[in-house]
Amino acid sequence: MIIRKELSIEGKHSKNILLDFRYQESNTKNPVIIFCHGFKGFKDFACFNLLADFFAMNGYLFLKFNFSHNGTTPEFPTDFVDLDAFSKNTFSIELDDLETVIDVILDSKNEHFRDLIDDSDVSLIGHSRGGGIAILKAFEDTRIKKLITWASVNQFGYFWDEQVMTQWKLDGIRYEMNGRTKQKMPMLYNIYEDLEKNKTRLDIPFAIKNLRKPFLAIHGDKDETVRVEKAIQMKEWNEAVTIKIIEGANHTFDGKHPWEDLELPQNSMELAEQSLFFIKSP
Repeated sequence: MIIRKELSIEGKHSKNILLDFRYQESNTKNPVIIFCHGFKGFKDFACFNLLADFFAMNGYLFLKFNFSHNGTTPEFPTDFVDLDAFSKNTFSIELDDLETVIDVILDSKNEHFRDLIDDSDVSLIGHSRGGGIAILKAFEDTRIKKLITWASVNQFGYFWDEQVMTQWKLDGIRYEMNGRTKQKMPMLYNIYEDLEKNKTRLDIPFAIKNLRKPFLAIHGDKDETVRVEKAIQMKEWNEAVTIKIIEGANHTFDGKHPWEDLELPQNSMELAEQSLFFIKSP
């Protein structure tokens, strides 16, 4: 039987972080997978709950969370009701959020996790922009043992051309259209300033080139958002990176929100199986 629980924890940037975790009832401690959602995403997007159940059924405690400034709130975890928070989000805030989640899970005094987890076996999975965050955290944090990315970016800010940056700096704010909700999502210029200020910590190519941990990058060859070449480039930077390309898969591996089917789409199932095989490998 899968046990599912939800928890709200205090973040470092005046916003709470809502997380949920699931695991299979047993008498043994569970290896841990922490999942990071992407830009304009959230922990319950599309098929993420079914994917979480898949890993729980295969012996893992699977934890996913909403970044504190992703635009949702603990009361409305799947709706972008806090666009002020969204506008103030930065890559550093997301890295801090992930660090907070890891700290809470591995706190030996935490009653929610201390008897459930094997703290020597913690892996990260990140989708899209969350993949970039996962790469950086896996590089800087010795507690992380394995890394998997799904349709991940391999650099922050590459999609902001000179014309965009000039106007953005002038206005102080720009808007990203959410194709699903039709909301104009505000982004303050401070996200770019954060990227410039923290170039070393937020340098994904450097992290990939110097990563010495097992790393699997899975990408769809029909990804319309982050081209498959981004995964191929990661392999060029570090030959130890394992790449799996799923033919016909788009950016969400054919998941969409809301997902009302009780089964994973075929490409998401392949994504899950490839990830499980890698994470179980010695």
